[in-house]
Amino acid sequence: MTTREIAGFAAAYPELDCAAVDYEYLRKVSQDMVPFAERVGTLVSEISPERAVVEIPALDSVRNHMGTVHAGALFTAADIAGAAAFVGAAATKLTTVERLVLRAGTASYRKPALGRVRAVATVDQRELAEVLGATESGRFELSGKVSVLDDKDVVVAKFTFDYVCDVAVPGAGA
Repeated sequence: MTTREIAGFAAAYPELDCAAVDYEYLRKVSQDMVPFAERVGTLVSEISPERAVVEIPALDSVRNHMGTVHAGALFTAADIAGAAAFVGAAATKLTTVERLVLRAGTASYRKPALGRVRAVATVDQRELAEVLGATESGRFELSGKVSVLDDKDVVVAKFTFDYVCDVAVPGAGA
């Protein structure tokens, strides 16, 4: 085992091997990364190069006064899924990412969310290619989409997120 310095965004994943990415490892670490998520009961159930999935179990504690899943809980799951989708998609170059910050988001609540729900997130592949192909340090804009589905695969909400991603390419100028 070699000792190495991991800085920036990837520091949260100290055992990350960009040459042989272990997506299950990324999922496990991401599960505990946002302390607030514990209050909502989110479960990061999948991280891959293509998408991330975050679930909210059917818990009384996430329901509102009408018996549906609270909009804040849906947003939390979508937010975590969007960041996790970036982690999975950018895993091979995650050590060059200094930060990923949510700049803006839109929400469209479409149907009552009942029971267990899943937030399925992806990132824009064209914008991601710019981040992954960076030859110079800089700031990039990136967007993601999240669909929240119930147990019957009905879309109960949709989110779009705009991120700012700072990349530091070793040996390149800013």
